[in-house]
Amino acid sequence: MTAPALNSRHHNRITDLHPEITAWRRDLHTHPEIGFQEVRTAGIVADKLKEFGVDEIITGMATTGVVGIIKGERDGPMIGLRADMDALPMKEHTDVPWKSVNPGAMHACGHDGHTAMLLGAAKILAETRDFAGSVAVIFQPAEEGGGGGGVMVREGLFDRADCQSVWGLHNWPGMPLGQFCALSGPIMAGIDYFDITIKGQGTHAGLPHKGVDTVLAASHLVTAIQSVPGRNVSPHETATIGVSMFKGSDAYVVMPDEATIGGSVRYFDAATRDMAEARIRSLANGIASGFGAEAIIDYRKNYPPTVNHADETDTAAQVAGALVGTDCVLRESEPCMAGEDFSFMLNVRPGNYIWMGTDQPDRKNAMVHYPDYDFNDAAIPVGVGYWLGLVDQLLAKD
Repeated sequence: MTAPALNSRHHNRITDLHPEITAWRRDLHTHPEIGFQEVRTAGIVADKLKEFGVDEIITGMATTGVVGIIKGERDGPMIGLRADMDALPMKEHTDVPWKSVNPGAMHACGHDGHTAMLLGAAKILAETRDFAGSVAVIFQPAEEGGGGGGVMVREGLFDRADCQSVWGLHNWPGMPLGQFCALSGPIMAGIDYFDITIKGQGTHAGLPHKGVDTVLAASHLVTAIQSVPGRNVSPHETATIGVSMFKGSDAYVVMPDEATIGGSVRYFDAATRDMAEARIRSLANGIASGFGAEAIIDYRKNYPPTVNHADETDTAAQVAGALVGTDCVLRESEPCMAGEDFSFMLNVRPGNYIWMGTDQPDRKNAMVHYPDYDFNDAAIPVGVGYWLGLVDQLLAKD
């Protein structure tokens, strides 16, 4: 577990705490909890914040969210540092000693690492208080599809913690340890989900003319939907539509009354999203009607795009560059078509969401959401150093 050299005035303290933070991370990994069920995790976070002596602890936001307020030596603005806490509902395939003991739950996206790193930063901030202003450490539930960030905002997060800006970080396999990527503008896609049920009169598979082949109709819809990004979206815009679920009959000889498909729309521009929804509805109704069936459409607007603010992105790049060297901070890259509910916070406060590389050539570097993924503990000092660097930059006493 070798951490890269860091240029941080907190280097010695981060190094001293690295084993302890690693132990926290591995304990969280062993006991993963999915969205809005992070009871143990939230309890550990709240207990540690109390142990650190933070000035205020807010619990119960979005069911299991926790916010700690740490005041500096002098008055000044408040900034928010956010980490997500939830795991994914999937089975782990690693063989590490800290493997999940909760069946069907796994920290496959590194939120255990995010939580541990922010706790480490909170501990050092509470010890030193060498800044002018306040830091809200925001531990958010249910990023993985539950929209916990949006729930916290709606429940008054920024009324109770009046952050002038808000900052997020995500580990990034595929990028070397010791590198960051700070993109201005869109960095993660907006995501909508849809379920479409084709309903008609079922029949025996040997007597197809006696009913409606809902599976065939749904199959035509699957292929037709794929035309939307290629034929209705401008080549200068980006959108993807993926059908990932298909359910028909459970028997070989039954043509069912219903066939259901489900999937997602991913986009960066709201007008593109609205057009895609309209085309999906039109295609579903038209194809179903053509087969003598009916389409029942459930289209859900889920996460908005994650769009970084320009000035805050420059600040994030400066902080990361001071920590690891400017040559190790990418300013240009393709945005990711995955979603992120930190977008809800960026929609109401300026800020930045940065990627932190975690790959090392001497270890297995599985991608997030894979069953053999494990957070790279060598990245812990980098993440803690970045959080502390932000505080030093934004809440400098002089």
